[in-house]
Amino acid sequence: MPFKKYLLTGLLVWLPLAITIWVLLWLVSLLDGIFLGLLAGVQAVMPDAASRLLEPFKHIPGLGVVLVFASLLVTGALVSNVAGRWWLLQWDRLLTRIPVFKSIYNSVKKVSDTLFSSNGNAFRTALLVQYPRAGSWTIAFQTGVPGGEVAKHLDADFVSVYVPTTPNPTSGFFLMLPRRDVIELNMSVDEALTYVISMGSVAPSPLMDSVGK
Repeated sequence: MPFKKYLLTGLLVWLPLAITIWVLLWLVSLLDGIFLGLLAGVQAVMPDAASRLLEPFKHIPGLGVVLVFASLLVTGALVSNVAGRWWLLQWDRLLTRIPVFKSIYNSVKKVSDTLFSSNGNAFRTALLVQYPRAGSWTIAFQTGVPGGEVAKHLDADFVSVYVPTTPNPTSGFFLMLPRRDVIELNMSVDEALTYVISMGSVAPSPLMDSVGK
C-alpha cells in the first residue's frame, strides 16, 4: 500500500534527526545540571551580595556545554607545553596514591590514552575476521598487538582485535588472532561502524571504496 510505504519512508527520514536532537538535548541537560550543582555549591560559601551576582547564570541554557568545552580547550592548551606536562605528572602521581580510586583511575586512563592518543593505532583500522567459527565472517577493529607476558606465549605474528556486537557496538569481544587470518579493509572506521550498527543493511558504496583506494 502506498500509505504504508510513504509512512515508513517518512519515518526513515525523520527518525535519525529526532534521535540526534534528543541525544544532544539530553547531553545539554546533563551538563547544565552538573553546572547548576557546582554553581549552587559556590553560592553556598559566598556572601549574599556576591552570590546574587551569579544568579543570572542559572537561567542561561547551554552554558554548561560552553563551559565544559572551554575547560577542555584551556586544559589541552595548558598541558601542551613543558610546564603543563609537569603539573599533569604531579596530578597523576597524587591521584594514583589514593586507595581504591587509583585502580579505577589507572584503568580508565590507560584505555583513554590508548583510544584517543594521536600516535596510537587503536580503532583506526577496520578488519574482516572469521568469528565465531571458521567460515563465518564479521567486522572487527584492530586495537594493537599483544604485549608483555601474553606475547611470550604466542609463536606467530598476532594482532589484537575488538569484535563489536550488533546493534550495540559498545559491547563486544576481545580476540588475539594471527595476522595472516585477518583481512584489512579499505573502508573507514565510521563506515565499518555504520555497517555493524545497521546489521549489514547500510554498506559502504563501491564508489567510496574505490575513492579510498
